[in-house]
Formats: sequence, structure tokens, C-alpha cells
Amino acid sequence: MQARAVATISTLLADDEPLATDELSFLLKEFPEIEIIGTAANGIEAVEKVLDLEPDLVFLDVQMPGLDGLGVIRSLHEQGAHVPYFVLATAFDEYAVPAFQYEALDYILKPIDRERLKLTVERAQRIIFERQKAEAAAPAPEPPAAKPALQRTKVLVKSAGRNLIVDAQDIVYATIDDGLITVVSAQFEGISNYRTIEELQSNLDPETFWRVHRSYLVNINRIREVIPWFKSSYQLRMDDKKASEIPVSRVQTKRLRALLKL
Repeated sequence: MQARAVATISTLLADDEPLATDELSFLLKEFPEIEIIGTAANGIEAVEKVLDLEPDLVFLDVQMPGLDGLGVIRSLHEQGAHVPYFVLATAFDEYAVPAFQYEALDYILKPIDRERLKLTVERAQRIIFERQKAEAAAPAPEPPAAKPALQRTKVLVKSAGRNLIVDAQDIVYATIDDGLITVVSAQFEGISNYRTIEELQSNLDPETFWRVHRSYLVNINRIREVIPWFKSSYQLRMDDKKASEIPVSRVQTKRLRALLKL
């Protein structure tokens, strides 16, 4: 299983010019170690795709409307998010120095030359695979220390115009979408007054509630099934009425394997 985990490099392409994206995608087909998992047409979308897909590598156009390539990297660092390796691509060489100041893995000029791209992919393969091996060898992270004074056994949720109280142990999972946190229990679901997933998590038992994805907090005692997904990742089928399927981020996959002895 670990061998498959390092077999490919999950890759996102971000460029506001569709032809440039198509050309790069075509060139990368020559490299079986590159797995293109998504594309983004501007900087804002690139940030969103990195947060959702957690790629190993991003080919990033420097000049894009709304948020340029350097702004994408800066935004991810400011959010404390998963930050992949970046290869910055542009038709202008004056961005080379800022690129390496932002610790870009490489910097390539458009139009992209096949031989130059080969060197970039080989470098990415060497660096990323070494990091993955090191992460696989490291011990699984321990859950955060409990804060008994803040833990709650009851949570209020609003459902169908009513204020309902749910026992914390009956919460199956919670998710956030467009700033609203939905709490799903075995019997019903409703909206919580908590503003963030982090705030809700800090008030619940850290031994029971696990942040498996940036948008999901799950009760580990209410996981019904672990479903293998693409690139040696997983989804969790939960013990609610809808049998909801929740993605496990690549960062949390290692803890899942240790927790359930996968």
C-alpha cells in the first residue's frame, strides 16, 4: 500500500489560458509519474483546488487575473494550509528571483520546452518521493491534548425552526459550507451556532472527534466503513441515515491507517 502511495505525483495545473493548460497537460502525458487531478483557471480557483485536492505538485502561471501565482502561494501560507511544491510558469524571466524567494521547486519559461520539462519532473519526483518516504517512516501524530474544562456533552442545533439539544456522543459528523456548520446526528441534522469547525472541535472530546478534512469533523465511533479511494486515499461511510461518505485528506490518511491498522 505504501508503494502505491509514492508511485505517482498528484498534480494541479493553474493557468488562465486554456490553450496553455491543454499544452502542458499534453506534454505531461509523457511522464507516467505525473497524475493530473485538476485544473484551475485563475488564482482564486487555484487556492480552492489546492485546499480541496491537496496535490503534491502545482504548475502555476505567474500572471493570472484576481490573484497571481505568487499571491496563491502567499495565501496558502497565510491560511496555514497544506502547501504543495510549486513550479512557476511564465513567459517573462523577471519573476525568477521572487519565485525562489517563495521557495518554488522550479521556474520554467513559456513556451515550455520538452527537455526542460523533463528536468523539472525529474527534480519534482526526487524531492517529493523523498519527502513521502520520510513521512511514511515517521510515527503517526498524537491527537491534541484534551481540554476538560472546555469539553461539552451537549450541543445546540437549529432544525426546522426549533432549538434542539444533541448529545455529543450522538453527533455523527459536522461539516462547514459557505460559513455555516451543519451538525449531523443519528436522528436529525441542523445548523450550529459555532462559527468555525475549529471552534466546535475545541469544545468536544479530542479523543472522539477527528478533523479528517478541512471541511469535516467526524465522530470516530460512528464510522461505519472505510472505502478505498483514488491514489491510496480513503473515504469514510458514516453511521447516519444517509450513510454519508466523507473524504479523508491526504494529510490525515496516515493517521487513519494507524488508527484502524489498515
